[in-house]
Amino acid sequence: MLLALILFACMYLLLLFLPKYRAITALVFAAVFLILGIMPINEALAPADLNVILMIFGTMGVVGLFIESKMPSKLADLIIKKMPNVKWTMVILALFAGIISAFVDNVATVLMVAPVAMTVCKKLKISPVPSIIAIAVSSNLQGAATLVGDTTSIMLGAEANMNFLDFFFFQGKLGIFWAVEAGALISIFILLWLFRKDTTTVEGGEVTEVKDYVPSYLLLGTILLLIVASFVPVLSVATHGMINGIICVGLFFIGIVRKTIVKRDGKALWDALKGIDYTTLLLLLGLFTVINGIDYAGVVTAIGELFVKISGDNLFVVYTLIVWASVILSAFIDNIPYVATMLPVATAIAATMGVDPNVLYFGLLIGATLGGNITPIGASANIAGIGILRKEGYEVKNKDFFRIGIPFTLSAVIAGYVLIWLIWV
Repeated sequence: MLLALILFACMYLLLLFLPKYRAITALVFAAVFLILGIMPINEALAPADLNVILMIFGTMGVVGLFIESKMPSKLADLIIKKMPNVKWTMVILALFAGIISAFVDNVATVLMVAPVAMTVCKKLKISPVPSIIAIAVSSNLQGAATLVGDTTSIMLGAEANMNFLDFFFFQGKLGIFWAVEAGALISIFILLWLFRKDTTTVEGGEVTEVKDYVPSYLLLGTILLLIVASFVPVLSVATHGMINGIICVGLFFIGIVRKTIVKRDGKALWDALKGIDYTTLLLLLGLFTVINGIDYAGVVTAIGELFVKISGDNLFVVYTLIVWASVILSAFIDNIPYVATMLPVATAIAATMGVDPNVLYFGLLIGATLGGNITPIGASANIAGIGILRKEGYEVKNKDFFRIGIPFTLSAVIAGYVLIWLIWV
């Protein structure tokens, strides 16, 4: 366990200080975990990890066709026409991403919205870095709002026997949705403050003409099918938890076949594959292996046991510890294995203290979901967003991310932390 923790800490420091070599760093440490036997090769990647990688691969492909159709350019033109200045343009794009992310996986949301933001920034001749970061953190925030917004929400639903509507109203009280939205409301003011100097007036020109709407239909189909799949758990069971990845890759394949036949483009598949960001996929592959390794070594379980020891019988102390420790830990480790481990721990703590476990469940989800917004590699959505920027020639410095991620996270967590305690205790 100690060796796994030391290796993980070394990897994380290198990821932060050598941003250009993140994929190589993650893959090297993943190999070390496997060579040393810390993580068995046959358990290096869980179905949930493969599902994320396939989903990103397929969505990248569909988004590539979407960009080629010039639809992002048209949407950018329409947004520019409606917004009074750059500040509101950036804020509205982030809020739009947040709304979608309440119903679609965070990574898929970033991959869908980021091209529009990128096109807007190019037309306005401004750096897209702040806008893409804002879109990523906003997507992470709203992922906890509904049962279908994130994997951790699905886990909570299973542990607490909650359905989709229970996230809005549960046991006669306001559900976690309202705590997340309180954080989202506060985050609007944070974004307005962060973009306060971008008051340049935007002037719209002619709206770009789009002649091929099929890629747009494929992208909308991706959103709708991901939502439908989240309501049909048997699909996840039948595909060993990889239904989202299958949907995204399947629609990408449909788009390629259609382009090859209808447009008689013999290089359609090759051109599409060249457009995939393999650096991001390899980074995630390495990270998932290492994170699963520290979980396999018992690090995450030990964290849960530590919570029990130091919290005592004070519910407020337990609740506060779970929320803020989750924020800190989720900035460094993937929140899926962490939440999977801590949900039963929260159940056991509540049973021991004779209290309602819901306040601990909701606090755990708020802290673990939003904690990933603190660092550039704390959440898959952040990694995807930075990958898009890198592909366009923009290198994101840690300070660029911290400038938006830290105030955004702290304000949203504080709002949710206070509201959940007031409602459920």
